[in-house]
Amino acid sequence: MSFKVAILGRPNVGKSTLFNRLVGKKLALVDDTPGVTRDRRVHPAKLYDLHFDVIDTAGFETAAAATLQGRMRAQTEIAIREADLIFFMVDSKSGLMPDDKAFADIVRRSGKPVVLVANKAEARGAQGGMLEAWEVGLGEPIPISAEHGQGMPDLRDAVIAALGEERAFGEEDTANEIAESEALIGEDITDPDAEDIPAYDETKPMRIAVVGRPNAGKSTLINALVEEERLLTGPEAGITRDSISVDWEWRGRRIKLFDTAGMRRKARIQEKLEKMSVSDGLRAIRFAEIVIIVFDATIPFEKQDLQIVDLIAREGRAPVIAFNKWDLIEHPQEMLAELREKTARLLPQVRGIRAVTLSAETGRGLDRLMEAVLGTHRVWNSRVSTGKLNRWLEGILAHHPPPAVAGRRLKIKYITQAKTRPPGFVLSTSRPDAMPQSYIRYLVNSLREAFDLPGVPIRMVLRASENPFAGKSRKRD
Repeated sequence: MSFKVAILGRPNVGKSTLFNRLVGKKLALVDDTPGVTRDRRVHPAKLYDLHFDVIDTAGFETAAAATLQGRMRAQTEIAIREADLIFFMVDSKSGLMPDDKAFADIVRRSGKPVVLVANKAEARGAQGGMLEAWEVGLGEPIPISAEHGQGMPDLRDAVIAALGEERAFGEEDTANEIAESEALIGEDITDPDAEDIPAYDETKPMRIAVVGRPNAGKSTLINALVEEERLLTGPEAGITRDSISVDWEWRGRRIKLFDTAGMRRKARIQEKLEKMSVSDGLRAIRFAEIVIIVFDATIPFEKQDLQIVDLIAREGRAPVIAFNKWDLIEHPQEMLAELREKTARLLPQVRGIRAVTLSAETGRGLDRLMEAVLGTHRVWNSRVSTGKLNRWLEGILAHHPPPAVAGRRLKIKYITQAKTRPPGFVLSTSRPDAMPQSYIRYLVNSLREAFDLPGVPIRMVLRASENPFAGKSRKRD
């Protein structure tokens, strides 16, 4: 039976660095700027032979509840309630600060087992800060270096001492459970295009990234879907910095949602931290299967919105548009007609893309959004048999054959589907380099209509058809 560990402490003590070390990946953003982490993040972790879930949290700050810092603190308090064990981190290098003692009182009142972690113990002069750590009254400090991996054996022993062996190790895992846990920890989904899934698989969690410009309502949408204040929200633009994953289930279907930082035009991104946040969001898009692009319905189709959709199509992900803040639209029927016209005109590369109007604030339209997501996911996984494809191709060639180029007619021999996710087709032709792009677009659009493949990228690769007599000619020579 697994347990949960929450990593707590004031800003810039190294919580996210320790989180990344325990999960074995650089998932959380790490920077010298205090307060990088704002949402709480949960992920399977491993400390030698201990398997558990670890929660990264925002740095504790004393602030009014209505402020951003106050809402961050509320997220941290939720993490305390969820945790079975708390890693309370202090900075050995800088020594104790007033917030350390105030936060230690809150942790002590929670009644949860606590391990006092003295980070940056490798730094010069850290001994003094480590001795100061005794003053918070949470027991003996465990000196570690989260950045360099020092002190991890002592940290493991402290976990077992705090929880007891029975709770730390739980019931003996079966070989299958251990394998599944390790697969989760080491999961590599950086190249979903490498997969060629022969059939639509509903047993695996569907990976959905939620992207868009700052303040479009991405975190509010995820909170509305999971019916929980899981992510930090507010009127301030750019609250989300990390790509946070949330496990969820909708109508029996397991889903992993990824919230991302708002994406602005590259020219407007100045700070190193924002560049890291956007880079993290791009990584989430590549991890995802479906990408929900949240448009602000009051100012839709900004240039950045179109660039985000184009990026998703080029990455081969399956896009769905969510026109959020629909409750603020005064003339919805007129606006709906305008949005449909603009969607068809401005996004020809994903013709038929599913678009849903909704209000994350009121909860209207969420079921329609998820139905559009599942429909798009099925199309993205579609496979068409070679027989059907070539019967379709015969009709196309009879009705609209490829043009002649430089006085020579282009010949198309056959077509087959080479992959799914997204659908990819191979077209055998006499001169691939000479085939006009306009004719390839015609074939792709005809494929969409004939086999009901709306709203997803379609790949068309042209290959030269082999000359069956080429080998015999060489033999005569």
